[in-house]
Amino acid sequence: MKRAGTLRLLSDLSNFTGAARLRELLAGDPDVRVRCSPDGRHLLLLRPPGSPAPQLLVAVRGPGLALERAWPEGHPSPLDAFFVPWLARPALILVWESGLAEVWGAGMEPGWKLLQSTELCPDGGARLVAVAATRGRLVWCEERQLGVEDQPERLSVAFSHCVCIKALETGGEAGTKLGRTHILLHHCPPFALIASRKDLFLVPTTATWPGVAHVLLIWSPSKGKVTAAAPSLGLSNSKSLNPRQGDTWDFRTLLRGLPGFLSPREPLAVHTWAPSSHGLLLLDFKGKVSLVQCHGGTRTVGTLQEAPVGPEGSAALGTFHGTLACVLGSTLELLDMSSGQLLERKVLSTDRVHLLDPPAPGVKNEDELETRGALCLLSALGLFCVGWEAPQGLELPSDKDIVFEEACGYYQRRSLRGTQLTPEELRHNSTFRAPQALASILQGHLPPSTLLAMLRAELRDYRGLERLKAQLVAGDEEEAGWTELAEHEVARLLRTQLTGDQLAQFNTIFQALPAAAWSATLQALQLQPDRTGRLRSQAPPDVWKKVLRGPTAGKEHPNGVLPPFELLCRCLCQLEPQWLPPFVELAQQQGGPGWGAEGPGLPLYRRALAVLGEEGKRPEALELELLLGSGRPKAVLQAVRRLIEKEQWERALEAGLALGSSSPLLRSEIFKLLLAEFARHRRLDAHLPLLCRLCPPDVAPDELLLLLRTHLPDDVGTSDPFPEPGAEPPLTVGLVRALLEQTGAQGRPSGPVQSKYEDILWDPGTPPPTPPRGPVSAPQASEHPGPEAWAPSGQGLCATDVGGHL
Repeated sequence: MKRAGTLRLLSDLSNFTGAARLRELLAGDPDVRVRCSPDGRHLLLLRPPGSPAPQLLVAVRGPGLALERAWPEGHPSPLDAFFVPWLARPALILVWESGLAEVWGAGMEPGWKLLQSTELCPDGGARLVAVAATRGRLVWCEERQLGVEDQPERLSVAFSHCVCIKALETGGEAGTKLGRTHILLHHCPPFALIASRKDLFLVPTTATWPGVAHVLLIWSPSKGKVTAAAPSLGLSNSKSLNPRQGDTWDFRTLLRGLPGFLSPREPLAVHTWAPSSHGLLLLDFKGKVSLVQCHGGTRTVGTLQEAPVGPEGSAALGTFHGTLACVLGSTLELLDMSSGQLLERKVLSTDRVHLLDPPAPGVKNEDELETRGALCLLSALGLFCVGWEAPQGLELPSDKDIVFEEACGYYQRRSLRGTQLTPEELRHNSTFRAPQALASILQGHLPPSTLLAMLRAELRDYRGLERLKAQLVAGDEEEAGWTELAEHEVARLLRTQLTGDQLAQFNTIFQALPAAAWSATLQALQLQPDRTGRLRSQAPPDVWKKVLRGPTAGKEHPNGVLPPFELLCRCLCQLEPQWLPPFVELAQQQGGPGWGAEGPGLPLYRRALAVLGEEGKRPEALELELLLGSGRPKAVLQAVRRLIEKEQWERALEAGLALGSSSPLLRSEIFKLLLAEFARHRRLDAHLPLLCRLCPPDVAPDELLLLLRTHLPDDVGTSDPFPEPGAEPPLTVGLVRALLEQTGAQGRPSGPVQSKYEDILWDPGTPPPTPPRGPVSAPQASEHPGPEAWAPSGQGLCATDVGGHL
């Protein structure tokens, strides 16, 4: 029965911010470049240089603010723009021909803001001709100025380009920053860069030297190799190319080492290049579509009924479910990729249609059920989905049939007999009672509706997994399929007890696909950041109990299998290290240390520190954050001492102030540590207001003075009110006064002041005992004062002297 291709409307663009501007750009500019974000919520439109404003538009589906940018005349617009896959929020990279690169991000607050700006060519004089983003890397081809030793010949100019890469590292406010620069190729011709999810294709352009315009390169970062392919010669060869190991190639040396590649050939006459999950699609001017596979082999897919009308004609290529879709002008043709047969041809109502990249693996969107495995088309009329409609009369297997088929496979794996077990035998054999009981529940013989609904959902998920496995076996959208399968398995394992083989499988998934596994865990734990930078969770306690369960006392997991909490911490260190301390702090709020283990177990912060490595080899910033957020007095004091050693006074003071009134003893210890530093040197004077705020309310002035006196440096040499040049100035009364006022204000009585001396004479302590009464002999006056009357100031004063001054 023949399948029927359907074109279904997903959105009329009214649910995008700036829908009117979006329709205007799609309808008015045929050369506009369109990209879709990994989550399918953002559409990027970039107009070529010289176009009227705005040259850049980022529209958001649902809540959010659009981004519009325009560059005045004389200021060129970006050469290209890319979305960066990110788990928490989207990031956007703009690249100019001059080498300027800007990273824009949408944070917790509405709107977009510039997060990083850098020069890809810091030496100057270079010009970018192409740029692409693939697998966490930014790759560009730049034209460099010839050196003094280079001769300005035509051949030298033709090979004056190089291909460079920068890693897109996780970290910073947006979660994305540009890393170091590595050079892949030296002395190469100008290449256009086309990125697929696995590989990067370097294809010749009209400016490529004709002698090598029939050669294209395929760089596979995951395999660490580069493949040179000459489709017209039927040749391909691979060489090692791993930038992390310092590999780089001179393009001319590379080709000279490949026999047959320099044979004279006509340049590749290609109208349109397009990446796909199978390789690189190319459409020539005769309407023939070919596929360059990742290993360098080339095969013909089919021939269109119409050929492109000149180099300026619009064309777009894409694949879905083993079908090639080609939009040529206002015509959509669907071809079978295996046989090249034309399956269907549709005439569209517009000739300005863009094919969108499928969503990134592991990212959910609203139209996932409708667009899974399908292809999306965008025009000014709306967002459409092209796919195959199931033929009428096709009946899907019932839940009852699936039960017996699954049970048949399960019992067959455990059986030792050589005969094949069939579903019909299970239906009538009384030995296997479990599938018959489950089938009777599904058939309605047993009434519990709740159990029935739950089983239907489980079977529906199982049916989806079976379709996904069939898709993987067929090789269609392999990476996206593996990612989706990993998400299903993580969600399923989190519903189990996570022990034994289940825990080992949990570790394997995180090792193979950490991003997809963490994305599924993020949804299971319902983690969301708040405005203060902390994490919150609405997951039930049972889920957290499984995640925080520690290793059983006396039993270590074999083969490096980690408990769930340690596994999540290690994954966070790889993907989003800045979220590790908030995650550990949230975990400490959810359950106690050693939850579910025999014995008290280790605190969670120490389990997280163990993941970072041995002491002395851990990232210092992460270790300090974990210690400060642990809530354990010894750990917090250890972190504060490290901050004092590094003279990070403000951060040490803020760590004490963050404790509040819940930990008065710990706060008092931190105050004493900082007060000792305040007495020894003057590097803490600028932070005296914070030190006063940290002062405990129950410290008396005499106790404060005693603490200061204990830590004052010993006097060396003669006492001098003015320090020597370059020497450390001593502690003065003026600096101590603020602390004394802070301590004296705690127990001072309230009420009006009777005299200006009352504040000075007031003593919170008990008065001295009254001396015994008795005859007192009056001293005889002397006309000439004795030597003791000329004692230095502050010495030899008696009570009568003080009373006389008052």
